[in-house]
Order: sequence, then structure tokens, then C-alpha cells
Amino acid sequence: MNSPVASSPSPVCSHNEWDPLEEVIVGVVDGAAVPPWSDALEATVPSDQKAFFQTNAGRPFPAERIAAARRDLDEFVHILQGEGVTVQRPEGHDFTRRYGTPQWESTGLYAAMPRDLLLVVGDEIIETPLAWRSRHFEVHSFRPLLKEYFRRGARWTAAPSPELSDALYTQPSEDIEDPDRFESIITEYEPTFDAADFLRFGYDLVVQRSHVTNAFGIEWLRRHLGAPYRIHEITLRDSHPMHIDASLMPLAPGKLLINPERVPTVPDIFRTWDVLAAPPPAFSVTHPLYMSSRWVSMNLLMLDEERVIVERQEHELIQKLRDWGFKPISCNFTNFYAFGGSFHCATLDVRRRGDAASYF
Repeated sequence: MNSPVASSPSPVCSHNEWDPLEEVIVGVVDGAAVPPWSDALEATVPSDQKAFFQTNAGRPFPAERIAAARRDLDEFVHILQGEGVTVQRPEGHDFTRRYGTPQWESTGLYAAMPRDLLLVVGDEIIETPLAWRSRHFEVHSFRPLLKEYFRRGARWTAAPSPELSDALYTQPSEDIEDPDRFESIITEYEPTFDAADFLRFGYDLVVQRSHVTNAFGIEWLRRHLGAPYRIHEITLRDSHPMHIDASLMPLAPGKLLINPERVPTVPDIFRTWDVLAAPPPAFSVTHPLYMSSRWVSMNLLMLDEERVIVERQEHELIQKLRDWGFKPISCNFTNFYAFGGSFHCATLDVRRRGDAASYF
């Protein structure tokens, strides 16, 4: 029988997005299913994919898309291991199976994006209260890893599990396509947030409100973390806000990659930082993207303050990063793009070598 007794030091310890990466969780696409159509999806997915979701709700994603994304993930894992990073993977499941509560029923989505489900702050790993019913039990794929991290000394916390009743949702605004008039599809009925709406800068976290992260959720995390942590809410120019890491991406202390369409004015908190505007995405405009915009191209993963993993087709971005002093490592990943994320989304950096600090 496994003992819950902790050992020291904690196997979980990460304070920012750029310290030397030692251990990471990489998601899987096995068993991925098309979630049921809802107003929450209409507020976030590309408009040209609406018919796909309505027609295929509850069914597996196309087998050829899953196989292609799996190949990209395998290449990614091989690169990470070759760079000296320990890689962990969750369990795959059949996400077409129905589940529910007394108030609703749903099928699932996938176990591909640990960045959404889990937030590492120092030696604590936090399960987040996701706003989509199709993701309510998604973290269970990662529970074997969480239990092992806890046994080895990590702090493991779960935010309040949301009810996800109809009271959490509202109708999409008539101005839903207007990036200057954001009205969230979720209410303040209960705290919800995706970890991918937060970026970590040591004792400071930067967050956006979105169609999955509400003010209640931000305040829950603020009180939970307490001093010396500070949470800074910023507003971006995005007509479908959900996850901050295709709008802002910190690369090293004092260096920030931005989406020029969503960040026309750099937030005040970064006024002393050097800023690089990401070039337009290079991959084909006809490439299928079920759940994200093309700016997923700037969703990078830092291995340290110099090494950065970038999609192989993003030649202009790769050159700009080289000119800025970084060492890009290219990897095929556009097949994974189809499922709504890239290198940062597909990972959870469990352990980075470094101490907490202030960068502002």
C-alpha cells in the first residue's frame, strides 16, 4: 500500500514561465471527443466550426486528426527528453461516455491541455474550477500523477468544485464579435477559472477575465494564495477571450512576446519590459482549427531563459527570437493546433529550477 507520508523536497516547484525546466506533464489526445454544443462554445470557438460541433457533439474527433496530433505530441516529448526534461503523461480515457449531476448531463472533451486544469504556484498544485461541463471530470486523467506528487511532498489543493448549473451561464451578447465590448458568457454565480488565463511572474500573477474565468474565481485564488502573492487583472482586446497565453507570453525576465492585434497598448505592469510583437501566423489559413484562433502560433514553451520550443513552420517568429538572443528549437505541432492549443497549452511545468522573486 502506498504511503501518503511526504518526503522532502517537494517534486513540484515552479514560480514562473522561464526558469530551467526539469519536469513537465504533457497531455494526450487519445479518446478526445467533440463536446456538446452550448452557448459557452459559441462564445469561444471559431465561427466556421459551429456546424462541426453541432453535427458531431458527443462523438470522437476524426481518427485521422487524433493520430496526426499524437504524432506531434510524440515528437514534442522526444525533444523534451533530449533536452534533459523529465516527461510525465496522463491516462487516456473514452471521453464520449456520458456523465452528469442532478442538474445536467454531458460528454467529455480530452486530456490534452493540462495548462487549463492545473496551476502550479511554488510547491503547490491547484485543481481549477473549470466552467465547461464537458471538462468537469477531466482532471481525473491526471489524478494518478497528482496523488504521486502529493505522496512525494507536494501541496495539492482543489478549488471549490463548481455546480455548473444554468445560473452560471448567460446568453451570448449581441456584441460578441466586438473586441472592445467584452461581456462574459459566464456570470458571477460561483468561482470558475482556467489556469491558462493566468501567467506566473514569481510573486506576481497576471490574469484576464474571459468566457471561462470570472471575477469570483480570480478573487478566490487571490485569497487562497494570500501574501506575498499579488494578482494583477488586465484587459486585452479580444472578441473571444479564453486563455491569456496566445495574447501574452513571457520569455525571460524583462522580455515579453505580445499579440499585436490583442495588445495594442502594453499593460502598465510591463512598462519597463522589452516587448516583441509576434509576426502573423505562418501556417496555412485552411488548416482546421476546431477550438482556437491562428494566434496559437505564439503559444511557446520556454525550457530556460534562452531555449524556446517553436512550431517548425513559424520561420519569421523563429528568426525574430534568434535576433532577440533566444535559441529556438523547432517541432512539428500544427496537427495538435487543431485541438485548441500549442506547446504551452499542452504542458504543465511541474518543476523549474529557481526561487521565487519579484520582477516588477
